[in-house]
Amino acid sequence: MTAELVRGQNHPLPGTRMEIRVSAGTPVVAAVTLGDEQGRVVGDSTQWLAHPGVPQLPGIEVPRQAAAEHRLAVDLGAMPPAVHRVHVLLALPGAAGRPGAPAAFGAAPAPHLAVTTTEGAVIAAFTITGLGAETALLAIEMYRRQGAWKVRAVGQGYEGGLPALLLDQGVPDAAAVAATIDEAVGRELSRSVDLPPVPRTVPSPRPPATAAQGAPQQSAPAAPSSSTPSGATASSGPVDYRHPRRRSTPPPAQPPGRTPSGSPYDTPAPPAQPQPQPQPQPAAAQGGGRPGTSHTPVAGDATGWSMEERLHNQVWGMFEDLSRTVAAYRSAVDFAESRFEQELDRLLADPRTRGGPAAEAARDQAQARQFALVDQARAVLDRDLAQLTAEAEVVEPALPAAFAGWENPVWHAYRVPDQPPLAVRLGALTLPEAPELRIPLLTRLPLDRGLWIDSSEDRGLAMETAVAIAARLLASYPVGGFAVHALDPAGSGGKALAPLSATGALAMPPPAAGAAGVGEVLNRLTERVDLLQMALRGGAADSLPPGFDTAEQLLIVNEFPYGFDDRSVNQLRYLADEGPRAGVHLLLVADREDASAYGPVLDPLWRSLLRLTPLPSDHLADPWVGHAWTFEPSLVPPGSQVLTQVLRQIAAARPAYGA
Repeated sequence: MTAELVRGQNHPLPGTRMEIRVSAGTPVVAAVTLGDEQGRVVGDSTQWLAHPGVPQLPGIEVPRQAAAEHRLAVDLGAMPPAVHRVHVLLALPGAAGRPGAPAAFGAAPAPHLAVTTTEGAVIAAFTITGLGAETALLAIEMYRRQGAWKVRAVGQGYEGGLPALLLDQGVPDAAAVAATIDEAVGRELSRSVDLPPVPRTVPSPRPPATAAQGAPQQSAPAAPSSSTPSGATASSGPVDYRHPRRRSTPPPAQPPGRTPSGSPYDTPAPPAQPQPQPQPQPAAAQGGGRPGTSHTPVAGDATGWSMEERLHNQVWGMFEDLSRTVAAYRSAVDFAESRFEQELDRLLADPRTRGGPAAEAARDQAQARQFALVDQARAVLDRDLAQLTAEAEVVEPALPAAFAGWENPVWHAYRVPDQPPLAVRLGALTLPEAPELRIPLLTRLPLDRGLWIDSSEDRGLAMETAVAIAARLLASYPVGGFAVHALDPAGSGGKALAPLSATGALAMPPPAAGAAGVGEVLNRLTERVDLLQMALRGGAADSLPPGFDTAEQLLIVNEFPYGFDDRSVNQLRYLADEGPRAGVHLLLVADREDASAYGPVLDPLWRSLLRLTPLPSDHLADPWVGHAWTFEPSLVPPGSQVLTQVLRQIAAARPAYGA
């Protein structure tokens, strides 16, 4: 039975191997300190503190990045004898955090921690409530007393952040260690996909159905926190493909003046409940299917005020579903391997079972149990993947142009929009377990961080990727709502930029060659950001100079840092930090090694940008589990003229709008 702890309460731990699962609702950094009998870190912090820069110590492993959910592996029996206390620490990312993230825990959902066995059974849980300005937490501690381990709910917050928390733990040079942790988190930030924005709840026109009324079952890819390894003991019956946070009933009509917004998190997920046996339902209740079968996938099967919003939320729901179902499968495989190793250890520890026919038979039986568990988990994974694949097959053709790949026929019917969409597509994401299932990577508009196309592997293809993204952004805004600038001081990107130049999509006048052109464009854009910031801070946003261009601005920079001096480098950093809030966005095409001469000066620049690659690369991480996803950019198919046709339509529409 799960023990729900309150501050100060303790609970015995039944074993030494366990997991600590953290759910914070916003990206947090997880760390663990190992302490003596007084709970103080002794000696070198690298041997007593596990954090994203040093994620593994004897008996402990923590994640390498900030994420909304974490799983920490703990083996108390493998820790040094001098360790008597294990403290789990949580902190909001510092300067390297995501833009718009909560400034304190009081502005974020209450963090929830669960101590579980390796099989997934929850031993104790603790929700940290009553937080305010704290930015770092001592969440729980595990301590050894009279040879037995216990867990205690602490929930102590620190307004001074991670430095104050580490200092209280006795970490030498706490401020420097906290800076090292921030730097390690920042290195991982450019590979992390942001969570969707803060949701707006969409009311349901009718109360949700009860189990007796045929409510859909929980989705198989739910968070892996059940009492058994996910996938290991799943029933053999069908599982509803739909995400538990999605509703099949559309929301009410959009009220006048409301702007579409929202995310897959419009309603909180209900707590996991035992699934009732499916009862025979009328054909209407079953969506026309047979009793007990999963529903037919439908495009737009998510909450939202418009079809575009529902499709956006459905894509994010599929993204989360796939992330969690693969996490459940991997957890079951790890558990099966761990149990097999434990059984072998027990066999080898007993002299009677170390050798001979009985030992061989016991080992074969242990391995058979491992294979059976893995096969069962794989069967559940295959079932979930089949359901997600069926959903993707109906969702992909229904996507609007901004969400669709360039190969989608929807682009051949493109018309200049009257207003920008919720999001645009940057590419597709896949996992090794399901390489054929491609999840669109959508980013919300307006962009809240710049993009970095890593040109280290293929410079030409990197520039083509940048142009494809720029053209998609240009096609997503009304005429006059988006402007594109290009800095190509070496002239190496002329061929890739030709479609933008030939259709007049690039802002005029074109920049001069070399450093003079770089300085001219950067001066113009930094002055624009300064002016807009002063107007906004002074409450005079409607008093901008006559003729001021209010369009969103995109700056493509090729072959950085060629043609840049120290002043222009600082201007570029300023645009990366302050530009998005003033409608100036950066699209950097660069190889980080080319800028190595600047050393750590440019580290904040790289951290502030979302790194994309022109070739498939498994460098992006999801915000739920932290899987390494393979990213494939959305490129124009070879020989296709669709991009040029779209840009020509935009050019033809300009005279009608006086642009």
